Amino acid sequence: MEDQRKYGSDAIGVLVMSYGTPESLDQVEAYYTHIRRGKPPTAEQLDDLVRRYEKIVGGFFPLRRNTDRQVEALQATLDREYPDLKFVCYQGLKHAAPFIEDGVRAMAADGITRAVGVVLAPHYSSMSVGGYVKRAQAAAEEVGVAMSFVESYHLHPKLIEALADRVRRALKKFTEVDAEEVKVLFTAHSLPERILQMNDPYPEQLLETSRAVAERTGVTDWQFAWQSAGQTGEKWLGPDVLEELERLHSEEGVDYALVCPIGFVSDHLEVLYDLDIEAQALAGKLGLHLERTEMLNTEPLYMETLADVVRGKVVEAGVGS
Repeated sequence: MEDQRKYGSDAIGVLVMSYGTPESLDQVEAYYTHIRRGKPPTAEQLDDLVRRYEKIVGGFFPLRRNTDRQVEALQATLDREYPDLKFVCYQGLKHAAPFIEDGVRAMAADGITRAVGVVLAPHYSSMSVGGYVKRAQAAAEEVGVAMSFVESYHLHPKLIEALADRVRRALKKFTEVDAEEVKVLFTAHSLPERILQMNDPYPEQLLETSRAVAERTGVTDWQFAWQSAGQTGEKWLGPDVLEELERLHSEEGVDYALVCPIGFVSDHLEVLYDLDIEAQALAGKLGLHLERTEMLNTEPLYMETLADVVRGKVVEAGVGS
């Protein structure tokens, strides 16, 4: 039988993992069902999610393409920065095809026997990145791919500089006041509060990133808030950014606020709807001037961050130098 492998033993696979998003509105139900572990959403739940997507995408659905571009940009960055190492990027999504397992199997089919896994999320949690790693490791063991994993990169200097640059640029949008009068709110996706009993590093890593960005930009009036909590019947981490904006305005007289969603790396539902529509609607009601920082997307400094931590894992294995 003819050998169908595309790559030799020198190739190093890079499994780029992320949450995933449907590619079109007619895929939303299947996507939502997968998130709910096979339990279909109610008609009301589905209508609510579809409505949110419709508000941000209209007749065009660009969200999945954002992640595709990040994988393509990482491949280009690895090729440019480390031409002595043959990296090959594969995509693996948590809740949409190609699933994490699909990405690992594609590597094996192409003849790759060693790989690095990295998640498009800088901060580690056992409930998020830990889950990705567990699935990828199980799939890798099944097909004979030796895989190591980048668990977090939340204080990488290039990541901090990329975020700091976005804060600096966003603060310039407040032309009516000095930057010192703007309250900066760093945010990330909330998780169930029970992670606190698990000594999960997620909250502290987010605070460490927030402090580093604040120090780099000279911002002193800042705090952290959570967003996009799930409706699961259990308590999620707070304070919620919407509740906090309302409190800051009513109790502290804050009229100018900048949201920097450091827990997210691309434009997707939690940013384009939860912040750009929902939070902005609240700000309009309160008479509060609200801005947010641009997302990283394919920012070169972010791509270089990812390339650096991926190469670092290879060096640990004694392959690169």
